[in-house]
Amino acid sequence: MTAGPTTRRRQLGVELRRLRERKGLTLEDAGSRVGISKATLSRYETKEGSVKWPAVDALCREYEASQDEHSWLIELAKGSRIQGWWRSLADPIPESMSLMLTLEDEVTSEGHYACMYVPGLLQTRAYAEAVHRASEMRCTDGEIDRMVDIRMKRQELLARDNPPHIWAVIDEAVVRRMVGGRHVMRAQLQHLATQAMEPHITVQILPFTAGAHAAAVGSFVILGNSEPDLDVVYVDIIGGGLFMEKPQELTRYK
Repeated sequence: MTAGPTTRRRQLGVELRRLRERKGLTLEDAGSRVGISKATLSRYETKEGSVKWPAVDALCREYEASQDEHSWLIELAKGSRIQGWWRSLADPIPESMSLMLTLEDEVTSEGHYACMYVPGLLQTRAYAEAVHRASEMRCTDGEIDRMVDIRMKRQELLARDNPPHIWAVIDEAVVRRMVGGRHVMRAQLQHLATQAMEPHITVQILPFTAGAHAAAVGSFVILGNSEPDLDVVYVDIIGGGLFMEKPQELTRYK
């Protein structure tokens, strides 16, 4: 799977820092040699915001990067400006949702633990609508329809020629909780069983008899990348989402 803009941007930051440290330069020294501030170079390395490829070109020369490294980093810098389908939506979406869509568009795998609802990628439209109506009581019908539309659009990544592998561990409470009524729930369970037959989708039910377990902290998603160092954990919380990428955080959730 080709790396997307966010993955490329993160790779770029990691590599720029590696090359600078290999050269033995501080942020201030490296920045002054190519005419950019310490704060700007720090932002480049911490994977935040846009990057000007001529600055990356100058840094590569200063760091004495190999020709292959140089060419690759320029490609990363140019590619990190590409934007996904959700950027063209008429109405803005929350920042946490935008980042989730960006990361999800680039993953090679997703590991879900769900203790409340069926994971969004495996929901039927009727089930998703029932979830949103219960969770977003102050939203209008139009706003709920829009959120459900986005959720359904997300599911298109499952139909790609080279889709990511989805591994969903679902608590027994999820399949027993009646969401949207008997007919909606029956259709959702049938859909879940059908999806589980796909070669790139693994669904496991964690029974009540399993007792206490390490994932009892709540639902979360591990967004896997071709480079494990770029994996991200997403935890859904009231009013948004929390993203974690520090090694110790990833280890805890994995």
